[in-house]
Amino acid sequence: MPILTIETTCDETAAAVISRRREVLSSVVASQEKLHARWRGVVPELASRAHVERIIPVIDEAISRAGVSKADLEAVAVAVRPGLVGSLLVGLSAGKAIAAALGLPIVGYDHILAHLYACRLAHGDALRYPCVGLVASGGHTSLFHVRGPLEAERLGGTIDDAAGEAFDKAASLLGLPYPGGPEIQRAAVGGNPKAHRLPRPLANDRERLDMSFSGLKTALRYLVRPPGAAADTPPPEGRARADLAASFQQAAVETILAKVQLAIDRTGCTAVAVGGGVAANTCLRESLEALGRKRHVQVFIPPPALCTDNAAMGAIAWERLERGDDDGPELDVTPGTDRAAANRR
Repeated sequence: MPILTIETTCDETAAAVISRRREVLSSVVASQEKLHARWRGVVPELASRAHVERIIPVIDEAISRAGVSKADLEAVAVAVRPGLVGSLLVGLSAGKAIAAALGLPIVGYDHILAHLYACRLAHGDALRYPCVGLVASGGHTSLFHVRGPLEAERLGGTIDDAAGEAFDKAASLLGLPYPGGPEIQRAAVGGNPKAHRLPRPLANDRERLDMSFSGLKTALRYLVRPPGAAADTPPPEGRARADLAASFQQAAVETILAKVQLAIDRTGCTAVAVGGGVAANTCLRESLEALGRKRHVQVFIPPPALCTDNAAMGAIAWERLERGDDDGPELDVTPGTDRAAANRR
């Protein structure tokens, strides 16, 4: 009998039906990209209101596509940390209502660990623990020492912007639409990644596993609009924009790579699991795979559809259910960052 998984940590309303064998029987995602495009970033209040409108239709669609009925469900699982508090509460409320109505157990799962578990969905038991975990997304860019599906020690991460957030801001500076990650990648095609020597903040710091993208973003801003330039200076176009996009993308990727290499050295792990929306970036994927070949380390990256927020990665809830966990009606959300979330079991 399958479980229903629900994901509403940020701006994607998602539900999936997952079998005990971790087969994804259905996965439905309702995007809010157009809703937030005007502000070039997620507006929390708008996100939570959109979740309220979409959560029940998305759940019904996931159950329908799976070819099951609510009576066939064995349990309900909900992403409860970390994330936007209003968004999280919508998913939790829906999950509790369904579990109570059907008399089913309910468990919460960690959104960050679920991103890494997507590698198990894509690659199965080929991914062995312990491993280095990299989660790079719009809200998180962190490295972990992953000792098991439900156990990860945070090694370090961004001290300012997340990588995805930096891509969004860079796209805005270059006059590109939101969300910025895919747009920067498209704009960079044909551009020269060596055209501009942008900074790689903290990349050469061998003491810390922390990253920084704020200085990189600021350096791009001064290239686009130098000090003293008019506030209404139009963004670059054509080859100039392609070179800037390619240079920014390369700098961001190399910043991440430097810390992944350091994490491998620190932990001695021979495998790296990668998750999060930025992991859909082709430049990052190819660079990580090249790093794996160079260091004789296995690199596991899910397909792009499993990198961005989705409920299929909620299959991690089976790890809790199979050991008999049931959080019951007292289950609550833990909003905020990944600093504390991933260390919880």
